[in-house]
Amino acid sequence: MNTLITRGIQALMVAVLIGAATFAMMRALPGDAAYRIAAGRYGYDNVDTAAADAVRDELGLGGPALPAFLGWLGDLLRLDFGTSLVTGQPVIEEIWHQLGASMALAGVAVLLSLILGPPLGILAGLRPGGVLDRVLLVVSTGLKAVPQFLMALILILILSVQFRLLPAAGHGEARHFILPALALALGLAAVNARIARDAMARIGAMPFYSFAQWKGLSPRQTLWRHGLRNVSVPLLTYLGLQFVTLVEGVVVVEAVFGWPGIGHALVHAIFSRDVPMVQGTALCLGLSFVLINTVIDLVTQRIDPRRAA
Repeated sequence: MNTLITRGIQALMVAVLIGAATFAMMRALPGDAAYRIAAGRYGYDNVDTAAADAVRDELGLGGPALPAFLGWLGDLLRLDFGTSLVTGQPVIEEIWHQLGASMALAGVAVLLSLILGPPLGILAGLRPGGVLDRVLLVVSTGLKAVPQFLMALILILILSVQFRLLPAAGHGEARHFILPALALALGLAAVNARIARDAMARIGAMPFYSFAQWKGLSPRQTLWRHGLRNVSVPLLTYLGLQFVTLVEGVVVVEAVFGWPGIGHALVHAIFSRDVPMVQGTALCLGLSFVLINTVIDLVTQRIDPRRAA
């Protein structure tokens, strides 16, 4: 219960801080916001001064900032995210549609990272200093050092342009998930592998682990009964921290691959000066981070052997 109360207070603080930050940054951007909004509505080739003036008069742009922000907070308390300045649709409806595509991509990326990283890390941790351990250190360090946008471009050049194995963009089929999910998953898998390796090496050196084998358990039984549960605790804990990296990566990778998710929508909303859309998408991402961390905390409290004891 204490965890839920704490996270609820954090969610309220996140909502206010994100709303204030995005509102201030959008107001501070140079250029004519009315022209940008009109370009988002009608296209850059069809925008002139008259169209920009009409948008400015319609939306009342250029008014005092504080009343506009307080009005947004009041709408938020009524669970009203406002209306998109470009499309005229409710922000919550657009976010709901885009969030599904982003969550599907993020889920596939996390699943791939857990399939690729922890098994190799556990194998390396069973024999610290071995060949696999040294190779894994080099590979994981290299993958972690590559920015996700560069990883996306490398995958496109190799798998799409050079070998024509996968589409460079698209949505709606299973094969469209592979490249963007890999671009997100490889960096996460590199970190997961090192966490699993360090946890396994530490646990394998503890007396209780050796005692389990001394009692007659095989190495596989010892790993299954005493190793995996202990390794999963730091992995799950870090999974919540990885969500920050995942959110950042989703915004960039969706833009590279043209994935119709919330990150892609956020980039377009910024270019179009669609303030309610920017505030809504940023708020949704921030609250998702709080929610994921709450779930991770509750799960780790449940499976941690020290707490169970």
